[in-house]
Amino acid sequence: MISVLILTRNEERDLPAALASVSWSDDIHIFDSHSTDNTLAIAQAAGAHTHQRAFDDYATHRNAALTSIPFKHPWVLLLDADERPTPALSAEMQQLALSAPNEISGFRLRRRDFLFGTWLKHAQISPFYIRLVRPERARYTRAINEVIEVEGPIADLTHPLDHYPFSKGIAHWIAKHNQYSTMEAELIHRQQGLQNPSFTTALASKDFHERRLHQKAIFYKLPGRPLIKWFYMVFVRRAIFDGSAGLTYSTLQSFYEYLIVLKTKDLKRNQA
Repeated sequence: MISVLILTRNEERDLPAALASVSWSDDIHIFDSHSTDNTLAIAQAAGAHTHQRAFDDYATHRNAALTSIPFKHPWVLLLDADERPTPALSAEMQQLALSAPNEISGFRLRRRDFLFGTWLKHAQISPFYIRLVRPERARYTRAINEVIEVEGPIADLTHPLDHYPFSKGIAHWIAKHNQYSTMEAELIHRQQGLQNPSFTTALASKDFHERRLHQKAIFYKLPGRPLIKWFYMVFVRRAIFDGSAGLTYSTLQSFYEYLIVLKTKDLKRNQA
């Protein structure tokens, strides 16, 4: 079987459906950042184990969960409250968890993001994520938009994980990414990201996450990033084929990038 880890902070709206989507697991853990709503009560009513820790940054917080929780099973599904494994994915994971050789350390899956009920098939830039892991072989790096590093081979899952990032509305998404952009700007200002990215690695690495790490570091060095991102999403990724949802998402992502640019410049001015 598989244990499930869900990180929460005031997730009373999304958590019930997330818990229902993994009700096949007999070891569900909620790692909560001191919610002030009914998140813990909902989790406990569903029979989940609850833990609490003050949030500091995403990588540290996720690593604390992986190392401090006594999971019942060797495999852990890493889930957010606004995500739902499809029934086909749930069945596939349970089957592979029983049959996977010991040298396999994790499984990568495709996540489908939705806006206005539309799958952002083209607009979504990073659809592949490692979400099923042996916890003792996994760790997170980067304080914001964290990256998971897994020791050992990664296999692939066939069926998708569904993600509803706008389940709480556009205003909530904007508020959340306002916070993200502040953290991103601080990382860039402190030069804590990858300092010497390689074009060769960014284009040719066989490891998707390594490619993304180098691509992002190169991207942060480009002028006019918000416009570049919008044109890339709309015309290269073909977000226009996702209709109004794709165009809306591309514009929101470009706005997020513009906030990072402005806040990074503001930090530099304040330091001068």
